Amino acid sequence: MPRLVLARDDGGRLCGAVPLYLKTNSYGEFIFDWSWANASQRAGVPYYPKLVAAIPFTPATGRRLPVLEAPDVDRDAVRLALLRGVRELAADERASSVHFLFCTDEEKEFLGAHGYLPRLSMQFHWHNRSERPFESFEDYLSTFRSQNRKQVRKERRVAAEHGLTFRTATGGELEDADWRGLRAFYVENVARHGGRAYLTEAFFDLARETLAHRLVATLAHRGREPVAGTINFEKGAHLYGRYWGCLDDFQMLHFELCYYRLIDRAIDRRQALFEAGAQGEHKLKRGLVPAFTYSAHWIRHAGLAAAIAPFVEREAEAVAAEATAYAEHSPFRSE
Repeated sequence: MPRLVLARDDGGRLCGAVPLYLKTNSYGEFIFDWSWANASQRAGVPYYPKLVAAIPFTPATGRRLPVLEAPDVDRDAVRLALLRGVRELAADERASSVHFLFCTDEEKEFLGAHGYLPRLSMQFHWHNRSERPFESFEDYLSTFRSQNRKQVRKERRVAAEHGLTFRTATGGELEDADWRGLRAFYVENVARHGGRAYLTEAFFDLARETLAHRLVATLAHRGREPVAGTINFEKGAHLYGRYWGCLDDFQMLHFELCYYRLIDRAIDRRQALFEAGAQGEHKLKRGLVPAFTYSAHWIRHAGLAAAIAPFVEREAEAVAAEATAYAEHSPFRSE
């Protein structure tokens, strides 16, 4: 249930905002607090509803305390006003907690200085070179160790040997059959993993109407029939992987459509970052390396907050150690 906290100046100008959702569960968040909710319930303390500042079902970092950029706007004063509004909203809704998910590192620090528990998480991201960006996929592979380079080439070769036709297209370039295919791939993948298909047919219709210019799909066709594909979104220098599905079993096709063809596109368009979604240590061998993500949490119940605080500290230490260990197994050659 959407809830908005807005900050306006004396003249009524909108200076800042916090889009929030009032939730009675913890689904679709990717920085999960199920164990906190369970502990709270066992202690007889209601955990739901709670307030979440995040993009639903989207594990992508972005500003969660956006403020108008203008010379006469005091950024920190606006953000403090927003936080007061958030706490007032939490009181009005009797929310147990407030969670800023996938906020920026700077926002995490700001929130941590104002009563929120900072939390560290990790994903795997692909980065282009800031100096002398990659010229081609082969240029990119030239930075790999020999064994890893051979493995990637083998995977791409196996995917190509299925006799499928590959295509990367924006939403505006997709045909009706492609859009139907994207919906079918999504439903099939959800069913295969025992999940819940929360993206309805209406969502795909709305996405075509409103987000086609941001959507990028990688598709595999058998003849004229689309049999596998991905849904991704891009803006400026960033590309975000979201959904994948396949109507049959094709060895290595997942890697081809979910990673390699999207890295191809990022290189071609001189994009700086490809976030391939949450989890997945298998991404490491394809050149997506550990990247930290951040969140910040306010817990109303003092006892529960006191229990969570040392947990997030220990968790951060474990996440940092895990990222270091992964980095040692990077496919890239030592410079």
